[in-house]
Amino acid sequence: MDGLFRSQNPAGLVPAAARALFRAGTRPGTTSGWCHGHVQANMLAVPRDLAFDALLFAWRNPRACPLIDVTDPGDPCPRTAAPHADLRTDLPAYVVYRDGEPVATLEDAVPAWREDMVGLLTGCSFTAEDALLAAGIPLRHLEQDRNVPMYVTNRRCAPTRRLSGPLVVSMRFVPRDLVGAAAEVTGALPLAHGGPVHAGDPAALGIADLDKPDFGDAVRPRDGDVPVFWACGVTLQAVIMSSRPEYAVTHAPGRMFITDLAS
Repeated sequence: MDGLFRSQNPAGLVPAAARALFRAGTRPGTTSGWCHGHVQANMLAVPRDLAFDALLFAWRNPRACPLIDVTDPGDPCPRTAAPHADLRTDLPAYVVYRDGEPVATLEDAVPAWREDMVGLLTGCSFTAEDALLAAGIPLRHLEQDRNVPMYVTNRRCAPTRRLSGPLVVSMRFVPRDLVGAAAEVTGALPLAHGGPVHAGDPAALGIADLDKPDFGDAVRPRDGDVPVFWACGVTLQAVIMSSRPEYAVTHAPGRMFITDLAS
């Protein structure tokens, strides 16, 4: 399988081929740069009795959780986003939470999928990276072969009765003279979190040290770079850890579900 992966160009793969690789055992550290031109998504699966709160949370927080698809209870197929896919097997890695604590990282979520599970797919900033690159905006995490860094902020999301927690942001270093262009490009992509929520001093978001992300990898800036922050779908994982529901399954940060939808 490693040889097959090396023979492929991840950027040029169609989503079904990428999902087949993941299902067969290919485990990239990140799906950033995979399947150019297609929407990538965060995945949250919860028992049916929590699904309304999860949907309501996404509706109240569209910047962090732009809703793409939701499955029927017990059905792992996202019929709008990828009608022949299986959310239990078609991502590179999963995290299982019990009472808000991450208790396992799995390559296959079939054993963790309960009969009443409802899957939600929400937008991901990886979808915007094609547009940023096309606009001549460099992506340092891709240059350095790292997962994008993500940080828990001091901003609170709009809560529901059972779900509440902080906003999580992803950060990309952008050359100072290109920050406006990056904001314009991403502002046109609401399913990829839209434009930045902040640029500049990370302390304004309660972030003490960019070298210590809460998720993902630290990335080195170049001279003249400015940290730019976008709302991040890992917000749902921070909310699970904060709200401590009895059970949930998510994608592993940076290892997304790749939909059939064109970006």
